Amino acid sequence: MNLSSNGVPIPFTPELFGPLRPSADLLEPRDADALRKRLHADGYLYLPGLLDRAEVLRLRGRYFSLFPPGLLAPGSGPEDGVFSGRVPEGVPHYGVAGHPAYAFVRSAPFHDFVANPVLSTLAAQLLDAKAEMLPRRILRHFHRGTRRASRAHVDFDYMDEGSPRVVTFWIPVGDCPTPTGPLVYLEGSHRLPPEEYAPLRDITDRPGDRRQICHDLELTARTLDRRWLYADFAAGDVMVHLPRIIHASLDTTTDAMRLSVDTRFIHSGDSPDPRWLRPWSADDGA
Repeated sequence: MNLSSNGVPIPFTPELFGPLRPSADLLEPRDADALRKRLHADGYLYLPGLLDRAEVLRLRGRYFSLFPPGLLAPGSGPEDGVFSGRVPEGVPHYGVAGHPAYAFVRSAPFHDFVANPVLSTLAAQLLDAKAEMLPRRILRHFHRGTRRASRAHVDFDYMDEGSPRVVTFWIPVGDCPTPTGPLVYLEGSHRLPPEEYAPLRDITDRPGDRRQICHDLELTARTLDRRWLYADFAAGDVMVHLPRIIHASLDTTTDAMRLSVDTRFIHSGDSPDPRWLRPWSADDGA
């Protein structure tokens, strides 16, 4: 399997990659204390099948239905989300006003999806308190050929003007096996002091943004002597992670496009980062 991130290849070897540990066994019956302990031990929770698959696929179909003809491959449907190889003319830059993603995160179907009590109940159990969802909820859409992915980073560097008592929910909106470009997590990296990976920030394809750690995932893994943890995600799966764990995404190389939602919950009563109190736009600078 040939993998890359931001166009930089990374060998798919046991030295560099390992499997995420699933935690669905702690859901039925629900063991909130065990879930909290595992989240803080691993830095993440991989929860296969937490959401209804059909509901997730309906959301996928609603989003891809917003595009003009030409984005989807002939003979495929919106829920399939199969890329034709070209973006139709006239579609604005991704995620800004006028692009379907901008309107979609402000729509009733999207709001209803992220307001699923399955998510808010789990967030409250993990934070061991009443939890509030932050209004800035991100929709990410990648297709093959873009050679663009999330660089290695920790969430708190993007929301450090507020409380650190926050959890991120990453939801693949459709099946997302490894070649489709899902998130990967650097094993045990939530326990690393920031100064240990600070030198990697000097090796970057975005010298003007010091929030990212590195765009080269192989270099990151070898420098910190840790594996990237991965899974072949399916519609209905959910990842939860702490704000200090290093994670990134792989390039999308499949015909099926990657679509995902990021939503974050904060401990009720804590002060959130003010940049996360307005709806997401790809050009909002946050």
